[in-house]
This record gives sequence, C-alpha cells and structure tokens, in this order.
Amino acid sequence: MSFATLVEEIKKLPLEINELKYLIEKYVIEERRNKIYKNYKKSLIEAEQGKLKFSDDVDELMKELMI
Repeated sequence: MSFATLVEEIKKLPLEINELKYLIEKYVIEERRNKIYKNYKKSLIEAEQGKLKFSDDVDELMKELMI
C-alpha cells in the first residue's frame, strides 16, 4: 500500500477517528521538520569544511546543478 493510498483511506474514516488523523498529520509535519533540521546541520558542517560553493554566475550555478 502506498503512502498516498494510506492517506486516502485515513481520510475516509468516521469522524470519531479525527484525533487519529490529527496525530498522523502532526507526525508527518514533525518528520518533515526533522529532515529540514538534519539538512541544515549537514550544510553547516559542509560550509565549515569549505565544501560549499557560492556564486552569482547563473551559468556556473547551472553547471553545478547538472553534476
């Protein structure tokens, strides 16, 4: 069962199950926050190690994205 299918099935549950839906939504939001925070911490480390490149040249940025 895919995540999208699971979400659709949860939406069909009776109103008494709204609390469960609410908790699942909060869990998903928290997981997204955790992922954003982990990426932030990783980027700080990469910046400290000099692994990040900064540029205002669009052509150079496009080349970096195509790697």
